[in-house]
Parts: sequence; structure tokens; C-alpha cells
Amino acid sequence: MRSVNKPHRLICVFLWVAPLLVALFCIGIGRYSLSFGRTVEVLFSPLSGEAVTAMEHSVVLNIRLPRILLAIGCGAALSASGAAFQSLFNNPLATPDTLGVSSGASCGAVIALMLKMNLIGVQLTALLFGLGAVALTWSISKVRGRNSIIMIVLSGMVVSALFEAFVSLLKYMADPEEVLPTITYWLMGSLSNSSYLSLILGMPMIFTGVLIVFLLRWRLNILALSEDEAKSMGLNLKAMRLLVIVAATMMTASCVSMCGKIGWVGLLIPHIARMLRGGNNQYAVPACISLGAVFTLLIDTASRSMTAAEIPVSILTAIIGAPVFISLLRKTGGVQ
Repeated sequence: MRSVNKPHRLICVFLWVAPLLVALFCIGIGRYSLSFGRTVEVLFSPLSGEAVTAMEHSVVLNIRLPRILLAIGCGAALSASGAAFQSLFNNPLATPDTLGVSSGASCGAVIALMLKMNLIGVQLTALLFGLGAVALTWSISKVRGRNSIIMIVLSGMVVSALFEAFVSLLKYMADPEEVLPTITYWLMGSLSNSSYLSLILGMPMIFTGVLIVFLLRWRLNILALSEDEAKSMGLNLKAMRLLVIVAATMMTASCVSMCGKIGWVGLLIPHIARMLRGGNNQYAVPACISLGAVFTLLIDTASRSMTAAEIPVSILTAIIGAPVFISLLRKTGGVQ
């Protein structure tokens, strides 16, 4: 028993420590680079009283730290949402946009950008539209007062297509000189607008959603059962599904409202986590949270460091995610 538990504990420790170590490594990378030791000294200088230059303080604490925290939060949230939706719909291709959350939030953000709102206005509008898209999906999927999984998925596809059409219409109407480039760049995903104020607004919903999925991770295994089987185990399947949907929606809408649409994280990371930890969500969900944070940290660091002009995050996630996903499919044959 000890020989089995020891590797399991070591893996758990590694998964929880990995985001912290990668964050400390990434925060020193950029056009103004710092060594690992110096990065740690600057980070703890407010507590230790270590002498740092104004440039080091500004770059590390005011610019990169909120961006690092946003990458950790969004990576963990999107991967946890993907794992939750894939378990909820018993579909390995389900993503955080299954219920139209990303499309609705994107539509709200585009409207706010066209109205030239500030960052907080964009964030709030995107969040409200994302939640509204899910509410619309939920109401459309009701047949005779009940929601079935198939109707929820189909309704989500319709709502997502509807909001995507609205986004295209708004882009067509936008000023091509000033507004359209801003909208196009925002939709490709970027963490460059991160700030402590935006984190204060968006992180509580991300933290709450991740915590809910984490605490309910063992129950996610039961979602694939029928209503009668779940009831025999003392579980209210309808309430469970609703709670998971609300948690995943909060996380996805908050992520989109802060940094635009970031693809592939919610699809790719859960598959990698299941390959490493097995199909049991009790172990796969924590792995998703950790690996999603690490993956997004590395992608964002590459996007701001590879060239003089920042590369949109979704471009890199697609370039890296698609070949990796194809490789996983060939190795596993599509079986998790």
C-alpha cells in the first residue's frame, strides 16, 4: 500500500508546486529579463525591505505579477471548465463554449468596445452577456418544464451561432480605422490588459467556480449515470448538473471578460490530465487545474517574449494545441 501511495503523493505535490515554480520562472522572462534569484528578491522586497530599482519594482510587481496571476487563474478555470463539461455531457469534445458562454461574453465585449467603454466596462458587459447566453440556452432547452442533456447541447450550439453572427455584424459596422482593429485583437485573446483592479473584479468568480468543481470532482463521475441510478446513490442529478453548469459558466465568462477568447485550453488539458492520472475525476480535476495554469503561463510568456510585437494567445494555443491533440488521439485512439 505504501509503495502505491508514495508515487501518488509525489505526483500530487508536484502538480501543486509546478504552477508556483513556473510562475517564478516566467515572471523574470521578457525584454527586461531578471534571474530567478533576483525575481524572488524583487517579489518579496515589500516584506523584506530589499533594495530594488524603480524599474525592477514596476516591471515585476506592477506589470508582470498581475499578468502572471491572470494566466494562472484563467488557465486553471478554462481547463476545469473543460473537464466539468466533458464529464457533464459525457463527451470528450465538450468545451467551455458548449453552452454559448464564450460567444455571449465576446458579443458583450465587442459592444462595450464599440461604445468605447473602459476596461472595467468591457469586463462587466462581457460577463453579463456570457451569463445571459447561458440563461438563454437553459430556457430554450426546456421541453415540458424539463431540461435534457441533448437539448442543452443543441440549444448551446444555436445560441453560440447566434452570438457569433451578432459579433460578425458588429465587426462589419465598426469603424475600420479605430474600433475594428481593437475588436479583432481582443477576440484573438490577450492578457496584456491585466491589472489588479480587473483581477479584483474577475478572480472571485474564477476562484468560486474552480473551488466548486474541485469539491464536487468525485461526483462528476456519477454524471454519466442515468437519473434512476443517480437517485439510487442518493444524488440529485438535476441539481448537480445545474451547479456544475453555473460554476463552469462563471469561470468561462469571467476569463473571456478579462482576456478575450482563448481556445484549446479547455479541450486539450483535460485529455492530458486523464492520460496522466486516469479517468477518475477525483484525480483528473486537480491535474487539470495545475496543468491548465502551467500551460497558459508558458503560452502567455511566449506570446509576450518571442517577438517585439505581442502575439495573440489564441494563435499560439492553436499552433501548439492542434498538433499535440492530434498526437494524443493517435496514441490513445480517442479512448481516455
